[in-house]
Amino acid sequence: MKKNKKDSKEQSKKKEVNYPNIAVLGGGSWATALVKILSENLDSLHWYMRSESAADHIRRYGNNPNYISAAELDPGKLQLTNDINSAVAACDWLILAIPSAFLVQELEKLQIPLKDKVLFSAVKGIVPESGQIVGEHLHEHFDIPYENIGVIAGPCHAEEVALERLSYLTLACADTDKAEIMSDCLQCDYINTAVSKDIIGTEYAAMLKNIYALAAGIAHGLGYGDNYQAVLMSNAIREMKRYVKRRYNIDRNINHSAYLGDLLVTGYSTFSRNRMFGNMIGKGYTVKSAMMEMNMVAEGYYATRSAYEIKKSFTKKVKTPIIDAVYGILYEKKNPRKEFAQLSEKMV
Repeated sequence: MKKNKKDSKEQSKKKEVNYPNIAVLGGGSWATALVKILSENLDSLHWYMRSESAADHIRRYGNNPNYISAAELDPGKLQLTNDINSAVAACDWLILAIPSAFLVQELEKLQIPLKDKVLFSAVKGIVPESGQIVGEHLHEHFDIPYENIGVIAGPCHAEEVALERLSYLTLACADTDKAEIMSDCLQCDYINTAVSKDIIGTEYAAMLKNIYALAAGIAHGLGYGDNYQAVLMSNAIREMKRYVKRRYNIDRNINHSAYLGDLLVTGYSTFSRNRMFGNMIGKGYTVKSAMMEMNMVAEGYYATRSAYEIKKSFTKKVKTPIIDAVYGILYEKKNPRKEFAQLSEKMV
């Protein structure tokens, strides 16, 4: 990990950097957190969100009324718009922070080609319409070379960014120079950054950890204790390693923070929407009722179906008992208690 740049010399160096023109696309919690972080270094930042009323509130009061309202924003640095084409036209670098379930719907509004843009995905899920991670979807459907596609991975919760608690981000891109540039844009007193070439692996890990967090929530809702949760997470990281290796086999350390760290924070944190969603399922809520009560997107729900379908396409089978159990509960309406009783016998 890089060290925080606190001394004046380092800060002066940062000010001399020619940062790219960046637009953040999305108006939710993670988009708001990224805007807050980027505003530490950038003098101007474009921000697309659908809600014009939320944009007006931010212009007047300096906080997002709908998501992590405790995050203090600088309206003087923000070029807010509810026109996605305006934001995209103004910038060469884009950060996608739109929930995966709505990504295709939003990108369909574009009249401007993305082919020559640099895109970093902060979307931690699968695109339901294509069954692909965002990087693969952008490459196939928008003809964007992988060298112009990056991933912003955790472990990092938006709520802790709002509180300026020390957090960590991993920037992955096949072109590490671009990853370094985005790293510099995001590095600040309360954000440490690291760079990786493993764009496919980090994005799949970011998708899978939501499923495992959902499983952790189900276990908690069923009344399983800390001992069980520890075994569940231990099995989850090994299952993630098998899955990601089968999908994209390169030399990686699955214990690094972009994989294991992100899994742990999503599986254990009270801020985790996926854990919260799973907890409600474990307590007896239906999927529909849990979604209505949360009023937020739990990426793990959509990711579970996609991960389950993707693994069936593997030429060699991979054991995924946790994904299988969660899929059975969410999509085959199997009894959570019975499924987790069977899962418990498969874990070591």
